[in-house]
Amino acid sequence: MDKTLSRDGTLIACRRRGEGPPLILVGGELSTAAAEAPLASLLAPGFDVVTYDRRGRGSSGDSGPYAVEREIEDLAALVTAVGGRASVFGLGAGGALALEARTAGLPVDQPAVYEPPYTPGPSGVRFTACCTARLHRTLSAGDRDGAVELFLSVTGVPADVIARMRRAPLWQGLVSMAQTLAYDDALLGDGAFPAERFASVTARTLVVCGGSSPAHARLSTRALADTLPRARHRTLTGQTRELAPQAVAPVLTEFFARDIYVRQAS
Repeated sequence: MDKTLSRDGTLIACRRRGEGPPLILVGGELSTAAAEAPLASLLAPGFDVVTYDRRGRGSSGDSGPYAVEREIEDLAALVTAVGGRASVFGLGAGGALALEARTAGLPVDQPAVYEPPYTPGPSGVRFTACCTARLHRTLSAGDRDGAVELFLSVTGVPADVIARMRRAPLWQGLVSMAQTLAYDDALLGDGAFPAERFASVTARTLVVCGGSSPAHARLSTRALADTLPRARHRTLTGQTRELAPQAVAPVLTEFFARDIYVRQAS
């Protein structure tokens, strides 16, 4: 993997594959560039695809203290590295980062997001506040395993599955990124998407959810799409939070390729 220097001196590990207009994939919670590699391979025939380890993950650095602005600067460094403009697809909390980057003025041509884990509404805000308090107590106590378990349980992973994961080799990789759960928590704020700020995202935006995802995730993505001035909502039949690359790749290809055609024609 290559390394790109962010504004605060943090090295961000990234990889490029394919040829065409630049497209940056922004991973979600406890995710690294390796997790996005299958999707990147499917998109590479039509795009110059960039995958990267967000700060604190994988081979990237983690200069502190954390601030959402630093992650936006990381993404800005990648946009600069690919020529100054790029399309972006963010999964989970990576979708929230993609939208925040656009509101901050980054030259992100067309954002696409998959199920940013917002929890709008009074009950959602209360739930987020409770989870935030538990997460910070757990991390402050040095219980990184407990922080990962808390995240998995909150996102609906059954207890028996978590128990099996604890015994699997992948567990230590998740634990090594446990502190980044607090980063994503800060990125999502109180859980309600910032409707007033996101109203400034006037670019064509694709908001996607899985047809088999929990009802609250599907309702949240529809509410988010209603907030964004030029958003298109799409439901992928049979998909869940664990999005299959082959299900979303053609949707992204159509969305981004159409935008490129429109801009070239104009």
